Amino acid sequence: MNTQLHITNGDRFTERLKSLNLKGDIITWREMLCEGKTETNVGSESFWKTRFEYLHKNYKISKSWFIEKTLKEYRALCNHKQQERILLWFDYDLFSHVNMLAVLSWLKAYRKYAEISLVCSGKQVGSDKMCGLNELTDEQLLHLYENRKVLNQDDIEYADYVWQLYCSDNPIRLENLFDHSQFQFEYLGGALQAHLKRFPTIKNGLNEVENNVLKLSMMQKPKSKTQLMSTVLGNQGLYGFGDTQYERVITKLKPLFSSFNPVRLTKKGKEILEGKTSYYSCIQENDAYLGGALKYNFLYNTDTDRILKL
Repeated sequence: MNTQLHITNGDRFTERLKSLNLKGDIITWREMLCEGKTETNVGSESFWKTRFEYLHKNYKISKSWFIEKTLKEYRALCNHKQQERILLWFDYDLFSHVNMLAVLSWLKAYRKYAEISLVCSGKQVGSDKMCGLNELTDEQLLHLYENRKVLNQDDIEYADYVWQLYCSDNPIRLENLFDHSQFQFEYLGGALQAHLKRFPTIKNGLNEVENNVLKLSMMQKPKSKTQLMSTVLGNQGLYGFGDTQYERVITKLKPLFSSFNPVRLTKKGKEILEGKTSYYSCIQENDAYLGGALKYNFLYNTDTDRILKL
C-alpha cells in the first residue's frame, strides 16, 4: 500500500503530475464548487444531489457523465483509507480555492490522522505574474513539492470554518474574515475577495466578472467572439474560470452586444458599463446561488468594498 495520495484540481494537471513520477496514487477532484449552490456536508447524498441538479440545469451534464467523471473519482477517494500523507495540488485562484476548502472540510471529517500538505501555485520568484500549476516547469513543480506546506490542525479547522461560511446564506460573514495571515493559505484572502465581487454591484447591477467582459469588449475591440473569449480568459484576475463558464456569462449578456463579428456593444451596453443605467432587473434570477447565498439578495458597493443585504 502506497503511503502517499495526491489530490489534484483537474485532469490536465493530473496528466502532468503523472509525468513527474512522484510516489503515490492520484485522485482528480472534478467539480466547480465556485458556481451554484453548495452544502456544508461534502460527499453526502444531498450534497451530490444538489450539485448534479445545478450542473444538469446549467451545463446540460448528464447523470451518466456525472457518475462516471465525478462520483466514481469521489468513491475512489473514499476507498483510499490507509495513506499517511495526502498532498493537495491547487492553484491560487477562486475556482481552485473553493474546491480546496471543500476537500479540506471532507478530510477533516474522514481522514483525521493523515498528514495533509498543500502545494499551491501563485507568485514565482523574480516575477509579479501569478502562475497556475500547469504553467510551471517540471523543476518549479518539484521545488514546490519539496517545499510543500504541511497543514496543522488550526489550518484545517480554519479551512473547514471558511467552507461553512461559504455555504451559509450570508456572505457578509465571509467579508468579516480579515486575518488569514496566521494560517498557511497565502492566496485565500484574494480568492474570497474575488468571490464577494461576484455579487451584483450597486453601480449597474452587474458583478465584476460581467463588467470585465463588457469592459474588455469595449477597450480591446475583439474581432470575433472567439477572440473575445481568449481575451477574457487571459485577463480575468483571480477567478480561474474556464471557457464553458464564460460562455454562460457572455450568453447572459448577449442583449448588450450589437455584434460578435466584430465584437460591439449596444448603446445600452455602453450606458450600463458607464454606470448611467442598471441591468439588475434584466439579469436577476431568483434561484442563482453563489455558495449558500442567493446572488441577487445582496449588492456589492465598489466604493466601500462592502456587501449589502437587500
